[in-house]
Amino acid sequence: MVLLPDGPTRDQAVLVENGKFRAIGPAKKLIAAHPHLHPVRLDGHLLMPGFVDAHHHLTQSFGKAQSFGQPSEIFKTVWEPLEHALDEETAYLSAKLAALDALRGGFTTVADAGTRAPVDVAAVAKGTEEAGIRCVLSKIVSDGTGGPAHLGRWDKHPLIHPSLAIAVPENATETVIKHTAKLCAEAGAILQIHVNEHLASVERSLKSVGRRPVAYLDHIGALGPHVLGAHATLLTPAEMRMLADSGAAISYNPVASAWKGNAVTQATMLAALGVRFGMGTDGTRGDGFRLLDAAESAQRLTSGMATGDSVCGAGRLWLEHATSRSADALGLGRITGEIAVGKAADYLLVDINVPELTPSYDLQWELVRLANRTLLTAVVVDGRLRLWQGWPTDWDARALVERAAKVGPEVVRKAKIARVLPR
Repeated sequence: MVLLPDGPTRDQAVLVENGKFRAIGPAKKLIAAHPHLHPVRLDGHLLMPGFVDAHHHLTQSFGKAQSFGQPSEIFKTVWEPLEHALDEETAYLSAKLAALDALRGGFTTVADAGTRAPVDVAAVAKGTEEAGIRCVLSKIVSDGTGGPAHLGRWDKHPLIHPSLAIAVPENATETVIKHTAKLCAEAGAILQIHVNEHLASVERSLKSVGRRPVAYLDHIGALGPHVLGAHATLLTPAEMRMLADSGAAISYNPVASAWKGNAVTQATMLAALGVRFGMGTDGTRGDGFRLLDAAESAQRLTSGMATGDSVCGAGRLWLEHATSRSADALGLGRITGEIAVGKAADYLLVDINVPELTPSYDLQWELVRLANRTLLTAVVVDGRLRLWQGWPTDWDARALVERAAKVGPEVVRKAKIARVLPR
C-alpha cells in the first residue's frame, strides 16, 4: 500500500531512480513497463512520505531531559548555557545524535533553527550529513552579518538547505530583520524566527516596540512566504489574518507546549484561515507518530472539547501537516514531503500487519492515534536506505550512542544549567 496525496492506495508501485520517484502507478502496469527491473514486494507494509520536522534545535540534544518540570522560558537558564558549553566536536556529536533520533522516529527532514554554540555551523551539517537526514540548516544572523555567505555555502548540496535565523525579533534591529527577510526572499530560503511563544516575550515586545511580535514583523514589512515563525501559540485574530494575508508559515510544536509552554497553537483555526503551517518537535522527542498524536490531542483538549468538535481535523489533516505541508513551510515543497513523481525519494516503510492496526478501517486516523516508531521497518532519504529496523546499515550508530552517553553529561556539567527545583 502507498500513501499518496489522495490517501492510502492498494496495489501500487513506485520506481526510484537517482534519489527521486520516477514513476508511480498500479503495480501490474509499472512492472510490465519495466521488465528489466526486479520488483521488491512489500507485503504487509505501507510506503508513506517521511515526516518533516519544521522546528528543531539539533545542538540541544544533550540537555533535552533538563527541560522537564521547568518554567516556560528556559532558553536563558538551560539552552543558552548548554549551547555555549559546546565546541566543534560536541556540537557535531549532539547534531548527529539528534539526527539519528529523528531518523528512528521517521523524520527524513529536520529544520534546525540555529545554534548559539560558538562553532561553525559546518559541525552541525557534518553530523546530519553523516547520519543521512535532510536538513534545513540555519545560521543565526541577529547582528546582521554572515547571511549571504551562509546562503551560498551549500549550493546544490543534496541534503543541506541553508536558512537564516533570528532567535526572536527583539534580538535584532528593525534594519537587520528587514534586510535578512529580503535576503531570504531573494534566495528562495526561509527566515526562521520564534514568535508569540510565551506571554513574557509578547509583553517584552509590547514594551520595546509597541507591538506584539507577529504584528511587529508585519508592520515593518518583514512577513512573507519566506518567513517561518516558530510556535506562535499566542496569536490574536488580527495576527492570524496577517499570517494568512502575507503567506508566512509557522511551525506547530504541540509537545513543546505540553512540556514547557503557556499555550497551544490554534492549528485547526489556522488551517481554516488558510495559514501555512508545518509541525515541529522543538527537539523534544523524535517520534513522528507520537507528534501526530500530540498534535491532534492538544487541539481536542484546548478547543475541540469546548466546541463539540469531535473530528479536530481528522487523521488526514495531521498527516498532511507533518509531511507535505511541513515541507512547504520549509520552502521544500518542490523537493520532498509526498510520494509524487519528481520528488525526492524520502519515505518510510511502515509495518501495518500488526495488532496495533488490526482490524483497519481508516488508516490515516489509525496512524495518528495508534502507530509509533516501533512499526518502522525502513527509513529512506534521497533514495538511500538510512535505517533498517531502527538502526543504520552503513555506520556504527551504537558507538555514537555510547560516545554521547559519556560526553553529554560532561557538557551539562560544564554548562552549569540553572534548573528550577520545586520545594
